[in-house]
Amino acid sequence: MVTVKAIDKKKDLKQFVQFRTDLYKGNPYAVPALFDDELNTLTPEKNPAGEFCDFQCFLAYKNDKIVGRICAIINNRANEIWKSKSGRIGFFDFIDDEEVSDALLSTAEEWIRSKGMTEVHGPLGFTDMDPEGMLIEGFDQLGTMAAYYNYDYYPKHIERLGYVKDADWVEFKVYIPDAIPDKHKRIADIVQKKYELKLMKFKKASQIIDEGWGRKFFELINMSYGHLYGFTPLTERQIDHYVKMYVPILRPELVTLIADKDNNLVCVGVALPSLSKALQKSNGKLFPFGFIHLLKALKTKAEICDLMLVAVHPEYQNKGVNALLFTDLIPQFQKLGTVYAESNPELEENGKVQAQWDYFKTEQHKRRRAYKKELI
Repeated sequence: MVTVKAIDKKKDLKQFVQFRTDLYKGNPYAVPALFDDELNTLTPEKNPAGEFCDFQCFLAYKNDKIVGRICAIINNRANEIWKSKSGRIGFFDFIDDEEVSDALLSTAEEWIRSKGMTEVHGPLGFTDMDPEGMLIEGFDQLGTMAAYYNYDYYPKHIERLGYVKDADWVEFKVYIPDAIPDKHKRIADIVQKKYELKLMKFKKASQIIDEGWGRKFFELINMSYGHLYGFTPLTERQIDHYVKMYVPILRPELVTLIADKDNNLVCVGVALPSLSKALQKSNGKLFPFGFIHLLKALKTKAEICDLMLVAVHPEYQNKGVNALLFTDLIPQFQKLGTVYAESNPELEENGKVQAQWDYFKTEQHKRRRAYKKELI
């Protein structure tokens, strides 16, 4: 018999976070989340999204052993913006046992229904800054720190319970060319002159924060991503949180900013050496020695890089600004010995984003899905 319990103690929350790491122990493709980061995400007073999200975490037990987890979430801000009455399921992991997945989903659905919601979506996090979607293709591909890997039995369980496709994301390996394509160069030159754009580079990540560009990153995200599936604009507190959390670890040469003549940010590109193998070695823990693996990955050459962020101001989309961005980044990848970059999840219908790979050799190697279900 499966028992599902609501989490209300820090000790239980630590077990909630640890369960996923234990479930995927030894899996060559799964990448553990940083334990403390996920713990903070699930602690309301430490997660700025707690200001506008209600949520409840649950653990499933069978024979006194933890066998699954799920978080039921209501993003009140998203519901207001998208004029919906939707709940979300996230942080959803379980052993291959229908009784377990049934119990977890029915418990989460009942909690969401009790809050007056009429539908449920997921897997999703609190906001777009959290991992989104369930892997449905690419189970033999190395995961990234930006998206959860899951076993191939997950989709079968959720689809059996009446969940249907809501949105898909695709992911690409973008192979780094030996030289900047000539057409790419020509477009970049034309665009830079036509719109009087300038490239900005930094010697230290601290400069990005000190000069205020870190905040502008996330303000540009709000402008660029506002129309995308389920997006919730970042609040001032969230922006401050993410600037402090992410910008200090950036490798300056892999950050490219493009501004107009008045210093308005029109495009940002941020890549990072892949931390997947380092996170596997550290088991998601910084201490006592996990940070050594992460620091080494951040500082040395990188066969794989992750494209963490590409954002273009709406007024400059489809005008070739991406060509200018990658004209700068390609030589940086070459210096690092990068074979390919992980695009990370892109909505399948987002043609504007996928068009930027037209001049590259690419391989679509993963697909993930957010499901939906009406709550009757």
